[in-house]
Amino acid sequence: QVQLVESGGGLVQAGDSLRLSCATSARNPYDMGWFRQAPGKERKFVAHINWSGSMTYYADSVKGRFTISRDNAKNTVYLQMNSLKPEDTAVYYCAAGALTGDYSSFEKYTYWGQGTQVTVSS
Repeated sequence: QVQLVESGGGLVQAGDSLRLSCATSARNPYDMGWFRQAPGKERKFVAHINWSGSMTYYADSVKGRFTISRDNAKNTVYLQMNSLKPEDTAVYYCAAGALTGDYSSFEKYTYWGQGTQVTVSS
């Protein structure tokens, strides 16, 4: 069983930055994703990074503002979020899996963290 623990969320103002971290207990690196869920809304894809870090993908809504990265030596994946907007407010979840196919589908990921709250005030 792989455990994922997110950290780094908080309350910030529009235009600020935050960096989320996701520490994993996996012995070997998995493909990793970040998703977010706002109150009353579906969980949505934010970003994906493959197991080696050589490929990354982003939702259009965060492209150019968010950067996903990983340090496999530390078993940690990061989400650097810049130019935050109120519409970025959500619980952010990291997820892990050995993906084949659609990296933006939450069904493709096997393991999930508990989430960390990000609130952006206007």
